[in-house]
Amino acid sequence: MRFPRLLYGLTALTLLGLLLVNTQGVIAQQTAGEDVPLEELRGFAEVYERIQRNYVESVDDETLVRNAIRGMLERLDPHSAYLDASEYQQLQEGTRGEFGGLGLEVGTRDGFVEVIAPIDGTPADAAGIQPGDLIIRLDDQSVKGLGLQEAVSQMRGDPGTEITLSILREGEDTPREITLERAVIQVDSVRTRMLEPGFGYLRISQFQSRTGEDVLEALSDLNEESGGLEGLVLDLRNNPGGVLDAAVDVSDAFLSTGEIVSTRGRLERASSRFTATPNDALNGAPLVVLVNAGSASAAEIVAGALQDHRRAVIMGEQTFGKGSVQTIMPLRSGNAVKLTTARYYTPDGRSIQADGIAPDVEIANVTVSERDGRDTRTRESDLPGHLQREGRPEDGEGPEATDVPASSLASQDFALAEALNLLKGLSILGR
Repeated sequence: MRFPRLLYGLTALTLLGLLLVNTQGVIAQQTAGEDVPLEELRGFAEVYERIQRNYVESVDDETLVRNAIRGMLERLDPHSAYLDASEYQQLQEGTRGEFGGLGLEVGTRDGFVEVIAPIDGTPADAAGIQPGDLIIRLDDQSVKGLGLQEAVSQMRGDPGTEITLSILREGEDTPREITLERAVIQVDSVRTRMLEPGFGYLRISQFQSRTGEDVLEALSDLNEESGGLEGLVLDLRNNPGGVLDAAVDVSDAFLSTGEIVSTRGRLERASSRFTATPNDALNGAPLVVLVNAGSASAAEIVAGALQDHRRAVIMGEQTFGKGSVQTIMPLRSGNAVKLTTARYYTPDGRSIQADGIAPDVEIANVTVSERDGRDTRTRESDLPGHLQREGRPEDGEGPEATDVPASSLASQDFALAEALNLLKGLSILGR
């Protein structure tokens, strides 16, 4: 519907008012002291009319309204956003674990796109992109002023196509350019292996709708393979989060009683408590959880719940600190609103937001290497005429000593090696 330009200022204000009244009776439901800001609405209508009349190029009404909605949401916090139908579909694909793009979980900082974490096994992960990297350009376009969802949409695309990211990394004076080829991102959120007999490793790269079920199946397989686990390392490093229900299910796999997480918002329906159900899938075996600065949101819920219940030792670095709840609200148009509606709290009542989870045992992000060659240090067995241990064959009769392996767990992943050592100690003490 269009109206004469002379009436446009009044018309825009009237239409906006009608929209507000029609959206779940917002005006009618105003609580005491929350009057509708008519002056601000008049100001909005005036700016709208000035753009329509004076902007250098003609802009259609739909674009102006859509941009106004985007700006209104994106200035609230880094996670609220307006999603058009395509972006809404992309979000749904991400929670199912398959989508086209680079494999990055991102947020915003200082007007730029910040990497929360690369997803395991994706082009971004293979290219060495790290948590905390700032993406300042996409191809030849600056991301300054771009909405987060618009930036995400540009990074996604047809598999096989390329995009160049200009990245600013802490400690580096000049941006680095990284060209990535988009791929179909199929995320297997749960991976397992045995570290040593009796000691398992379970990695969760992202919390998807099926992650809770997958974790229970993986633990069952590890228990069967080991004849009963003596301990487990749960790796949540560079896990950007995901579905709340999946985080609750994973926490519940290791807890038998008590609160897992609570949410608190302005509205009663935004506040809730999630509690554990009986049965610990590890039967009380020791648990060490690895986290770092790329562990966010749902990963922090799990770490916080297990830490507060003294069920696990949290090891690594301070986590990211995303402790807010985003609710997806579909609109009649087929678009949607992603709106922050509550904050997460750990069982002890700690807010995760902007603080994160502090590890019980800090492990710096370091790399170690083994010495080359054999161990040349002198031991008792090297001394001439040393006494033999009872039952040990004379020198030369036993098997020859072997070289030190070229690599070990410590040189491959120092934090994981330390977690395994701690786990073995906890297992010994618990016997």
